[in-house]
Amino acid sequence: MDRRKFLQSTLGGIAAGTLLSLTERSRLFARPGSPRPFDLVAVRGGEPAAMFDRGIASLGGIAAFVPKGAKVLVKPNIGWDVSPDRGANTNPALVRRIIEQCVHAGAKEVRVFDHTCDDWVRSYRTSGIERAAKDAGATVVSGDSQRYYQEVTIARGSHITRAEVHELVLGSDVFINVPVLKSHSSARLTAGMKNQMGVVWDRGHWHRNDLHRCIAEFASWKKPTLTVIDAYLIMKANGPRGISRDDTVTMKAQILSTDILAADVAAAKLFGMDPGTVPYLTYAAEMGLGRNDLDALSIDRITM
Repeated sequence: MDRRKFLQSTLGGIAAGTLLSLTERSRLFARPGSPRPFDLVAVRGGEPAAMFDRGIASLGGIAAFVPKGAKVLVKPNIGWDVSPDRGANTNPALVRRIIEQCVHAGAKEVRVFDHTCDDWVRSYRTSGIERAAKDAGATVVSGDSQRYYQEVTIARGSHITRAEVHELVLGSDVFINVPVLKSHSSARLTAGMKNQMGVVWDRGHWHRNDLHRCIAEFASWKKPTLTVIDAYLIMKANGPRGISRDDTVTMKAQILSTDILAADVAAAKLFGMDPGTVPYLTYAAEMGLGRNDLDALSIDRITM
């Protein structure tokens, strides 16, 4: 598909523009009794840091999620030893801005890690995320040793009943999930729930025991405080690692929500994919892990 037509068709739906002010949008879409004015925010047309600033403001600001003195985990996708222009990893500028906002809110500590697929030292460095995280005031931690992982029980699991989970997930007060939106050869789509495979030690078990059900069942164990989906540069083909820059489309978009299922459903539509064709999204909906009917949600659509 022609890139311009792709952008017009996908962005026109989920992240349509508005001329209303932030205050006016809040009044228009607020639900009675809701602690926040919106269930989901979709932003387009800006740079990663600026889009996050607008998006998080629409959800009440970072202080609504990060109390003073909190221990924060920021979990991007750092799985691959490729440069940011390839779209395989989360945009480092977005990671940096999230950390900066957490530090400004008074977080006691902010830590960043991923259980990478390529060599972790090279992936952290080449992705640009290690430098961005450190410059913003975070501590970068390895996910490469089994000694960092502790076994937990997945109470609602049938295909995955136990998992070894990185200690940072267990020890953090705030868990901010920051996936990059891209294609995936096995899961069809990488977004919020799929990104959580990077917090467990034995990913092979998931691939051997119905990957889609494992993704959904693990999501029932602990939901992130906030999911921020990076759709600035998306990988439309040959995911999850990609082959060349020709696999990518510059979309300049971002999705934020406390509801990981809603965020993933919105991401699928933004990608140009029917959410019903991604089995783990269907399983998650059947388990009641979030809301998948976007028409029933209050959505703030921001164009910059």
